[in-house]
Amino acid sequence: MAINPPLTLSPDAEGMARAVALLREGRLVAVPTETVYGLAARADSEAAVAAIYRAKGRPDFNPLIVHVADLAAARKLAVLDERAEALAARFWPGPLTLVLPLREGGGLVPAVTAGLPTVALRVPAHPLTRALLAELGLPLAAPSANRSMGVSPTTPAHVAASLSEGVAAIWDGGACAQGLESTIVALREGGGWSLLREGPVTRAQIAAVLGSEPVEIAKGLDAPNRIESPGQMLRHYSPGKPVRLNAPEAAADEFHIGFGPVAGDCSLSSHGDLAEAAARLYACLHQAAAAPHPRIAVAPVPQEGIGAAINDRLTRAAR
Repeated sequence: MAINPPLTLSPDAEGMARAVALLREGRLVAVPTETVYGLAARADSEAAVAAIYRAKGRPDFNPLIVHVADLAAARKLAVLDERAEALAARFWPGPLTLVLPLREGGGLVPAVTAGLPTVALRVPAHPLTRALLAELGLPLAAPSANRSMGVSPTTPAHVAASLSEGVAAIWDGGACAQGLESTIVALREGGGWSLLREGPVTRAQIAAVLGSEPVEIAKGLDAPNRIESPGQMLRHYSPGKPVRLNAPEAAADEFHIGFGPVAGDCSLSSHGDLAEAAARLYACLHQAAAAPHPRIAVAPVPQEGIGAAINDRLTRAAR
């Protein structure tokens, strides 16, 4: 029987021991990462992975990111070529997910990959979750710990407000430092690569490692046969209200999310710092969702660097 409401686990050895025990039993535990909180379950258990889909209300054609402790663990689950090894050496642990060919006999259940011949892998940088993965010795499927298509959680309170039924515990690691989901890259046969989701690791940083620009893919399609990885749904990150973008001013019935010189009711960054804006994006969207205003307006955010990832999330939140 599910624990309802979820237990809150302390960020210490006792909390980790309880999280490890629950995960080994096939239960769901929300865990902190440097990006957002993930709803973790062992990726080798059909029942545990099915529980993720139920708790989130997630479409079963939408694959899950698998988190592993290190590069050695990743090699057991997927085939890494020279390009993958180079990206892993540069950005792991960290907010980069690689979509790679599945290795036969890796032990992942088909629901994790939604039946695809590839798997999305990441080595997270958060010290608590890295320690958890090392102690557990199992890969963890861990999408964001919120209802599907909703605003992603960057604090334990966000998780508790979005999820309860079926979630055994929330491991309290404080607020997420980066606050934006990982960049997702697919490595193509023949040497090309595609950027499937913008994130903290930028297009330019990836191109610098691989020595080439990405192969562009069709945008704006959310049919099941177009989904290669998590984070490609056309509508996502929704606060449940209409969202108007590039708004230097707000109407009386709009909650205004500001940036730089536009103060707003909540500011992504009063200094115009894009890294701070990324870290605060979901906190501001949660605040806007809870406000009495029926609509939301968002100040213009530059498209440069990580601003591309911020605008990607805002565009899908506004659909």
